[in-house]
Amino acid sequence: MTTTWAGVTSDIAKVAEDWRGDRAERQARRHLDEGDFGRLADAGFLRVAVPEDMGGLWRSVAETTGPICNVLRTLAAADPSVALVSSMHPAVLGFWLASPDAARPDWAAQREAVFATAAGGAQWGTITSEPGSGGDILRTKSRAIPDGDADGPVPGAAYRVSGDKHFGSGSGVASFMITTAVPEGEDAPTVFVLDQRGRPWDGSSGVQLIAEWDGMGMAATQSHAMRLEACPATRFAWDGPIEEITLRAGPLISSLFTAVVLGVFDEAIRTAKAQLEPKADSLRPYEQVEWTRAELDHWVAVQAFEGALRAVASDDPKALYATLRAKEAVAELAESSLARLGRVIGGATFSRRSPFASWFEDVRALGFLRPPWGLAYDSLFLTSFS
Repeated sequence: MTTTWAGVTSDIAKVAEDWRGDRAERQARRHLDEGDFGRLADAGFLRVAVPEDMGGLWRSVAETTGPICNVLRTLAAADPSVALVSSMHPAVLGFWLASPDAARPDWAAQREAVFATAAGGAQWGTITSEPGSGGDILRTKSRAIPDGDADGPVPGAAYRVSGDKHFGSGSGVASFMITTAVPEGEDAPTVFVLDQRGRPWDGSSGVQLIAEWDGMGMAATQSHAMRLEACPATRFAWDGPIEEITLRAGPLISSLFTAVVLGVFDEAIRTAKAQLEPKADSLRPYEQVEWTRAELDHWVAVQAFEGALRAVASDDPKALYATLRAKEAVAELAESSLARLGRVIGGATFSRRSPFASWFEDVRALGFLRPPWGLAYDSLFLTSFS
């Protein structure tokens, strides 16, 4: 069956509508349901990060970022945790997608193999953050020791990676994850692929569960902390500075996370309006102002997001700057606006039965973790004068 954007968009919208009806149960979850991801795979989502010539929907960062973001925005309105984990798939594959280079045969072979796994139904994720790193994936203390050649589905140099990792969103759902480490005898970190299929978490195969995710926000993302001990891994085949490919993928990755924040924000505003509209005439002046400001915050967030997508679509050389700014602006606006909604709707929003309590923590979590505020503003400052 041919995968099309119209088909994927329509099917994801139907999935989101079904999940919206189960919101109370979903917001109480603390773990992912593999059946959800099977349904998304059936809808064609995994193929949004597979090139067209391999049966997928990907064309380029400029052409494909917007459609993927729109799908994720729809999905986040229904289930933020599932949307965040799903966003990791195109974000991770974006490193290969954004840097086609036929002049590097090893890289080209690895790209094709990676895309083949996604076309075959494998989901990708990431477990790169480390305690004390401040969210900077290149500030890794993990080490990698050469171990011959990889014999799995992703070709490349084999290594054994050791180090503590946390925020492995989608642990247990993702078939493959990427991580960072410094190879033995080298000074700079690079990226490695971990084949997580069927790998137990008891330490017997190089991966040990240190702590299950118990975050207040994005509570069901299974962003577990893991310890890698001589874990088999395959090195990225890119033979240049790793920053070359991370910068090229940056506009896509920033936009994907922004889409998830905005999807949650959309649903919160939509739900609040439905609750407040029947009693709009009885709102106190303060409540009227807070509602108006919340709605204005949402409008500004949408403009920021759409402006960033236009920069990406036009191949603007400063698209990365635009997407970084949009991500931080939307995260701040969403958090402040959810607080305003709580003031208007009242104390009921503090109840676990209220969707607003979960949404507030979800947007806060996205602001803190994707990336942390300190690292995010370091990047924003550096782009101010370039």
